[in-house]
Amino acid sequence: MTNSNRPVIYFVATGTSTLALALLGAPWWLTVLAFTCLALGLIVTAIQSVFPQDSDHRLAWWRARWNHHHQRRQR
Repeated sequence: MTNSNRPVIYFVATGTSTLALALLGAPWWLTVLAFTCLALGLIVTAIQSVFPQDSDHRLAWWRARWNHHHQRRQR
């Protein structure tokens, strides 16, 4: 069983670190790098929350998507 709150803790820590870097006058490239890591992590988490992660559900989702796409092309 996975803990759904665990990724949130990582993002809070990364966001806090990014803010601290910006406020403490770190080089701009380091702040941008930290912000980019935060943004990519949030995107990955959002994608994982939208798409099913169990293999049976994932296979059913891909089949449904394929069927929808195939039917759409035949119109």
